Amino acid sequence: MASSPLPGPNDILLASPSSAFQPDTLSQPRPGHANLKPNQVGQVILYGIPIVSLVIDGQERLCLAQISNTLLKNFSYNEIHNRRVALGITCVQCTPVQLEILRRAGAMPISSRRCGMITKREAERLCKSFLGENRPPKLPDNFAFDVSHECAWGCRGSFIPARYNSSRAKCIKCSYCNMYFSPNKFIFHSHRTPDAKYTQPDAANFNSWRRHLKLTDKSPQDELVFAWEDVKAMFNGGSRKRALPQPGAHPACHPLSSIRTRSIAFSSQTLMLLEEIFGEKDQEDCMRINEDNIWL
Repeated sequence: MASSPLPGPNDILLASPSSAFQPDTLSQPRPGHANLKPNQVGQVILYGIPIVSLVIDGQERLCLAQISNTLLKNFSYNEIHNRRVALGITCVQCTPVQLEILRRAGAMPISSRRCGMITKREAERLCKSFLGENRPPKLPDNFAFDVSHECAWGCRGSFIPARYNSSRAKCIKCSYCNMYFSPNKFIFHSHRTPDAKYTQPDAANFNSWRRHLKLTDKSPQDELVFAWEDVKAMFNGGSRKRALPQPGAHPACHPLSSIRTRSIAFSSQTLMLLEEIFGEKDQEDCMRINEDNIWL
């Protein structure tokens, strides 16, 4: 739901269906998506690196392992996995036939037994979170996303990006009581309307508001979806750049090496403990605290 925006000359309009975003500069658009054939092999350029693509279920997907071994080779598996989860990116496992196609295309080694595939848009978001500047999308000051959740009795509200300046910011206005909530508190807020159905919340993921809070429009424009994804990527606990040792320095002599080793040994236990103690915190915030603990 967007109020009547009054954008400046350089702002991007999202309020009307006729508005359009500037094209993404991470990769060039690929024409002919309507003619994609199952298991069709292609190539996408991300940050100057060619990545093998494969058409799965009508979508062009990229090999996450190849991205990890090329563009993100300076980051650990846990860092990439945690960032992917925080961004809400889900991998699709390829079939044995598709895996063999990827092997022959040079995307996967012969010894590989499985491979996760993500869409081109998801690959761009993941790489940008590590390699690019994590800046919020440029939106009019009075723009708002019409969002809703189905936890408990469910609720609907207006997510105001201009107010979202921290993970605890009260940036969502309830459409029923006009009260403001932070995203991780809003999914605990619900109203019992005549046509509402009670949904038992998933205890394991209930604190992850990015998973539960969705755009109310069931078929939004791609530009609106991309802007919503960019907003959700903010304050996700994964924006801190990795500290790398100076060239020529021995890893054992690096000032962070001993601290990092000790921290990683109990990082997963610390995360579980934080989730148990701070039940009101969302999962991504616990990840951010955990990451701060690693890079003391």
